[in-house]
Amino acid sequence: MTDRKLRYGLIGAGSNAEKKHLSNYSNLPDVEIVALCDVQLANATRLAKKYDIKRVYSNYEEMFAHEELDLVSVCTPNFSHEEITVQALMNGIHVHCEKPLAVDAAAAKRIVEAKNKSGKLVMVGLNNRFTKEAVTLKKFIDAGYLGEIYQAKAGWTRRSGIPGRGTWFTNKELAGGGVMIDLGVHYLDLALYMMGLPQPAYVSGATYQHFHETTTRNRNGYKGNPDGIFNVEDTAVGFMGLTNGATVQFEFSWASNIEKDITTIELLGTKGGASLINGELKIYSELEGTCVDITPVINGQVTSEFEHFTNCIRNGGELVAPAEHGTYIMEIIDQFYQAANRKEPVSLV
Repeated sequence: MTDRKLRYGLIGAGSNAEKKHLSNYSNLPDVEIVALCDVQLANATRLAKKYDIKRVYSNYEEMFAHEELDLVSVCTPNFSHEEITVQALMNGIHVHCEKPLAVDAAAAKRIVEAKNKSGKLVMVGLNNRFTKEAVTLKKFIDAGYLGEIYQAKAGWTRRSGIPGRGTWFTNKELAGGGVMIDLGVHYLDLALYMMGLPQPAYVSGATYQHFHETTTRNRNGYKGNPDGIFNVEDTAVGFMGLTNGATVQFEFSWASNIEKDITTIELLGTKGGASLINGELKIYSELEGTCVDITPVINGQVTSEFEHFTNCIRNGGELVAPAEHGTYIMEIIDQFYQAANRKEPVSLV
């Protein structure tokens, strides 16, 4: 690729698209944002005016036809990820797709097939892999400081965090599921990523829907429609066994009667343990026969999710969050839902 700027387009002009994708890509000097697309043209127009972007579209196929794009972000509801991503790949465009990669593993696999056929890159928006704390912890693990990780916990529980009753998040047809596919993707993925993405053996779990009639437990900024569809779970808990003998416990909720919101992964290894709770990294080990707690002082910067993707487009290299990893986590989530529905463990081997 020449030294010209990468031509970028955004599909889906919601709040996450602006706060995460547009705000970050607009700060990269080697990226030119040329067009925005949203089925609600007013949303695209509003953002285009704010970021001084010349062209807006309400149809992504029209955008592909009229713009010579190098990469796009797909920030639309889950059900449309496959269709848009595959179409972008067929048009020779690299794709940064928000999580989850698709509504289920079958759709995710079709994206991987299209990606392989196109020769282009697809990166999943698993942003928690790119924090300074996560990057530091992964370095410690890869260097062997924790030894063999034999047990992990993962969770994201909110006291009031429903993303709006009646929005696409609470509609199974549009989202593919509830809190498991929304929040679970992040921290179950992060725990398994730290463990090296081991092969799952079985999964068991349960889902609950106890806050579907509430109008007071929405996440800040998400009003929703009190009369809208809410046919997905608001809580998911489960347990996984891995073929290497390790285990993983997990718990996710949009709303819970708890003291405060918590994001967490905890890892137990033969040489040491680690916790990453609400963004704070701690290491637990032993020195000279004495148990020690270590709080790393993390200085410097890490490569952002967005700079990493553009670097890989320009120079090659291995993606931190490739489409195959998105398929891996969707296979687990698919089987979790089966296990919860059957009320018995489901094998993944």
